[in-house]
Amino acid sequence: MKYIGIDLGGSHIACGVVDEDGEILAKAETSTLVGRPFENIVYDMGRCALTAVEKSGVPMDEISTVGIGIPGIANNATGDVIFCTNLFWTDEPLRRELQKQINKPVWIENDATVAGFAENAIGISKGCKSSVFITLGTGVGTGIIIDGKPWVGFHGVASEIGHTTMVIDGEPCTCGKDGCLERYCSATALIRMGKEMCMAHPDCDVMQRIDGNLELLNAKIIIDSAKDGDSHSLMLFNRYTKYLALACNTIISFLDPEMIVLGGGVSHAGDFLLKSITEKLPHYLMFKTMPYATIKLATLGNEAGIIGSALLARDMLTK
Repeated sequence: MKYIGIDLGGSHIACGVVDEDGEILAKAETSTLVGRPFENIVYDMGRCALTAVEKSGVPMDEISTVGIGIPGIANNATGDVIFCTNLFWTDEPLRRELQKQINKPVWIENDATVAGFAENAIGISKGCKSSVFITLGTGVGTGIIIDGKPWVGFHGVASEIGHTTMVIDGEPCTCGKDGCLERYCSATALIRMGKEMCMAHPDCDVMQRIDGNLELLNAKIIIDSAKDGDSHSLMLFNRYTKYLALACNTIISFLDPEMIVLGGGVSHAGDFLLKSITEKLPHYLMFKTMPYATIKLATLGNEAGIIGSALLARDMLTK
């Protein structure tokens, strides 16, 4: 059998047909265009998924399930999205709406959870008894995998480390709280801090790279400047990785996983990011002489959401 995986993001929708081994046979993408009516976005999800099926050449009767990774939480008993902040969705009937186009069983899960599941199934954390996946993008998502299965908590809202408090009365968050970890560890946070740096130091290297236009600033520019040894950018990057090291310490103190996997756009900084975090982390550990989680970079990239959602839907169907 084959499976459809849908990765629903704030900027784009990626769909794929996946086989038993986690190989993507065909893909299709389209823009999310957040702000449109819920039904319009779901219609485009279905159309995109059907395009991927057509490209794969797999007959629909060989497709057994559909898995969806969303930037939020869902109730799979009802098939409803409970809360999806960046899409402005609350209590939306995603399964029912999608099944108007694709009449297959549908499983919905948090996007970081499905990406973490993919890494544990066929990626960097394969073989680990326990792993935690952290995606560093527009926000900060987390997926907890224990004994090959996602842990989402009794009420289905576990692993939201991005919305734990890092700074009391800190930066306002899109979730409605203040000082969330996401406001200090995401790519968005790095850009915000970069803009603050540029305004305080208008002659800095980053300002030269963007010709003084703050609208052009992104996380990669800041990281590249830090890699090249710019003092202001390096100071900012070290501040950012300090927050990430603290986040890893929180995970280690609470869950003690075998591995922590870093994914998302910021993780493309590679060993430069990894080295900065792993050098800082031991300073925050409580049990300094004990073994602790290995920190690794994700290997599946943007395909993790498609693969993880498809394989998770497969496993939930046979549960």
